[in-house]
Amino acid sequence: MTQIKICGLKNTAAIETAVQAGADYLGFVFAESPRKVRPEEVRRLTKDLPETIKKVGVFVSPLQAEVEEIAEIAGLDLIQIHGKNELTKLSRPIIRAFSIRDQASIYFYQYPHLLLDAPPAKLMGGNGQTFDWRLVDQRHLPKDKLWLAGGLTAENVGEAISYFQPQVVDVSSGVETAGEKDLAKIQNFCQAVKAADKQIYDL
Repeated sequence: MTQIKICGLKNTAAIETAVQAGADYLGFVFAESPRKVRPEEVRRLTKDLPETIKKVGVFVSPLQAEVEEIAEIAGLDLIQIHGKNELTKLSRPIIRAFSIRDQASIYFYQYPHLLLDAPPAKLMGGNGQTFDWRLVDQRHLPKDKLWLAGGLTAENVGEAISYFQPQVVDVSSGVETAGEKDLAKIQNFCQAVKAADKQIYDL
């Protein structure tokens, strides 16, 4: 069963829609981005969140002290790290982002969760860009801890699940319209994941 992360959330309506649609993880960006939020705001927005829904903080090349302070204020459950960074242990489990450029490096494989994303563009993530899946060497890809991002939408997520069998699919810009979360797109994305699981895993 593929889990779902809706990332780049900033308001109550989008959070409630994601939860009701079946998201397992909610992502909040603390790096420079149009989706950046303050940790105090995340705590306020998620104060009534069900315990089964996990909060992920997204950082780019952060310092440990910065991460730990924000994680405590926001009440984060996991830490997603992009960019150059050698942090391997924090108070919360780490999701380490990597791309096809990094796949030969065994450095990334020591983390409990690995996020395969498109190579960085203007932003480290959330650019809405797909990448050539055929360039990924799946022979050594640890599927048991694989998260998948990079231009996913309701239209292509079923194919992505079939191709990679990830543990989690991660979407941000693919559920937006004009740079803002689109509630219908969030619902459609979650429905597409469930439909793909039903077809692939015969649930």
